[in-house]
Amino acid sequence: MAKDFGELALVLGDAHVPGRAPKIPAKLKRMLVPNKMQHVLCTGNMGSHEQYEELRALAPAQHFVSGDDDDDFPEETVTQIGDVKVGIVHGHDVQPWGDAKALEARRRRLDVDVLISGHTHRAEVREEGEYLYLNPGSITGAYAPASENVVPSFILLAVQGPKVVVYLYELHGDSVDVSKSEFTAQPK
Repeated sequence: MAKDFGELALVLGDAHVPGRAPKIPAKLKRMLVPNKMQHVLCTGNMGSHEQYEELRALAPAQHFVSGDDDDDFPEETVTQIGDVKVGIVHGHDVQPWGDAKALEARRRRLDVDVLISGHTHRAEVREEGEYLYLNPGSITGAYAPASENVVPSFILLAVQGPKVVVYLYELHGDSVDVSKSEFTAQPK
């Protein structure tokens, strides 16, 4: 199945388990099946070492950054998936938080096609020119001072060469809503 979609990458973060949320909601957690994905891209603040160990069991390649509540990983990392160069940051040091111009500056500095950031607990899929900006939100819907009514969410990427299909999963009550968008990285 994964071969039909290319390389699959789970994008998530800001769980804050157990500090701000008791656990990943069951309807989302059951979608996190080991060995279905090739990559886990985490924006940090999962909340405990056990959460990171669970993520390590999901895919052979893990790319983690530290959030403002943990410091076990680098502040940023860059990886290649297919023909797409992906940068990952938590985002607490992007001022103002989630600001499009500040994220653009970070993307330019990292020289990536796709920039993944977290911290705001608000899911976002945004294409600007030749670049893609993603925020997986909070997989638990954990409280965030700057975001009201946080919706539990994560992103799944299907990457084939330069093409990226983005699936945003959001839990609204008992329903998991999925939206899909497509992006193609430009040759450099």
